[in-house]
Amino acid sequence: MNPLLDIHPEVAEALAAGRPVVALESTIISHGMPWPENAQTALAVEAEVRAHGAVPATIAVIDGRLKAGLSTDQIERLGQAGHATTKASRRDLPLLVARRGTGATTVAATMIVAALAGIRLFATGGIGGVHRGAETSMDISADLQELARTPVAVVCAGIKSILDLGLTLEYLETHGVPVIGYGTDRLPAFYSRDSAHGVDARLDTPADVAAVMQAQWALGYPGGLVVAHPVPAEHAMPREAIDAAITQALAEAQAQGVAGKAATPFLLQRVSELTGGQSLASNIALIKANARLAAQVAVAHATLQG
Repeated sequence: MNPLLDIHPEVAEALAAGRPVVALESTIISHGMPWPENAQTALAVEAEVRAHGAVPATIAVIDGRLKAGLSTDQIERLGQAGHATTKASRRDLPLLVARRGTGATTVAATMIVAALAGIRLFATGGIGGVHRGAETSMDISADLQELARTPVAVVCAGIKSILDLGLTLEYLETHGVPVIGYGTDRLPAFYSRDSAHGVDARLDTPADVAAVMQAQWALGYPGGLVVAHPVPAEHAMPREAIDAAITQALAEAQAQGVAGKAATPFLLQRVSELTGGQSLASNIALIKANARLAAQVAVAHATLQG
């Protein structure tokens, strides 16, 4: 047990018994949605995980302690604080621990804490990646390097569509991270079910995904894998509409000098405004769907582990 890590009793009991556990990020609570939808969604996502046979472990840093599993009060605290809470990636964890600060974990930081706790499955909305214009800005999410070195499978709706999907796939390929399409041969584009890109392989059952996870780590590979799960069809948005909103949001971000860790929250909020809230509804639907699938894969993986 890492001395800086607190595992919620429910999560600790499940891990000790070899029962399935699914990690959940907290940036979506403080930076991904407005209050009170953020806390309501976080609790609903935890309920989806439980309903499909696994134990949820929402991850954050609270008063300098790494937390694998949060109480309802802690989730609501993050939701009410909103953007005042530090958006915590890998580089931020030592600072938050040393200063006894509070932070909402990104995909990268959530993977780190999940791995420390012994959790192998993580459900999120979309992963970060290579930003558009990265050939000059060098703006590349730490999520990608974490996927290359931390043994956690990430169930997501693909790469956030505000990013450069093609360059992100190239980066993942270079670092040996498999991108699996769940029930699809095409890479989902977060709000949309299809992009112009393919995936490395298509798998159609949770047991198939669990078998690849087991094989990857049995080979001694250090990293994780991406399980790309399309947004439910009834909540999907046309690519043309979402692309137009993203193009406008990107132009506004550039004009206002928004960059770095502030870029993604700004773009997601602006896209939601430009789509009349449609993108927020899609975001909520896809994270719930990913939580369901992650729970099913966690159950299958626990069965393989004996």
